[in-house]
Amino acid sequence: MIPSTPATATRAFFSFPKVTDPARHRDYNAWHQLDHRPENLALPGVVHGDRWVRTPACERLGSYPDTALAGSQYLAMYWFAEPTADSVPEWKDLGDRAIHQGRRPELAWTERPMTGMFRPVQGYVAPRALVTLAALPFRPHRGVHVEVSRVGTALHPEVADLSRFEHATRIPDLLARDGVAGVWTFRSAPSRSHPDGPVVRIRLVYLETDPVAFTRALAADPLPAPPAALASTATLLLTGPLATITPWEWDWFDEPDATVAGASA
Repeated sequence: MIPSTPATATRAFFSFPKVTDPARHRDYNAWHQLDHRPENLALPGVVHGDRWVRTPACERLGSYPDTALAGSQYLAMYWFAEPTADSVPEWKDLGDRAIHQGRRPELAWTERPMTGMFRPVQGYVAPRALVTLAALPFRPHRGVHVEVSRVGTALHPEVADLSRFEHATRIPDLLARDGVAGVWTFRSAPSRSHPDGPVVRIRLVYLETDPVAFTRALAADPLPAPPAALASTATLLLTGPLATITPWEWDWFDEPDATVAGASA
């Protein structure tokens, strides 16, 4: 059997967690990075997993029309090996066992405004990255730029036209920009109860430059706008930068030291 890679995966999980207790960010990151994520990555059915943080600097540069997503400070994702009929239930079982083992302390002080399975649509690597598409998520990066949007049923011709514009115009523009290593696009997996319902789309841009600096440059020189006839096809839910998380460097949301603040006043 040929091993699965992100380039051959047909399922990816996305979650946008929110820590509801400002004093628990370090606890959340210690649990996730030192317990939860390693256990997930150890599963044979998980190809790769990563997570990023919307630091205060990142948050100031983002746009969050969806109020539910506006407060999420993190983004986590996992890629699943084939056959997903085996790998996804195994992953879900690990999460259930962790609860009964008392290893889910974060449930008391986190929310997940958006979470679910997505299907990878298409991936691209910038020529400067010099890696294969399968290797892109494993390549070190400094952060990502994310856009989350919602469209009506994918059977609408406008959705196909907008998708063509995205892949033919916007993504080549992104790949040509300084600091972009590659791009992956995703769509939400259809629900059994509403197979023709709205679709959530995610564009994930891997950055080898500072995500805050990249987003400022993007604001100064925006991506090409879609044709006027397609402008209302997608509803933007969230867009902005997130930084790669370095283990034990979890001080983004710490309260300023009162003594230092007083001395500098």
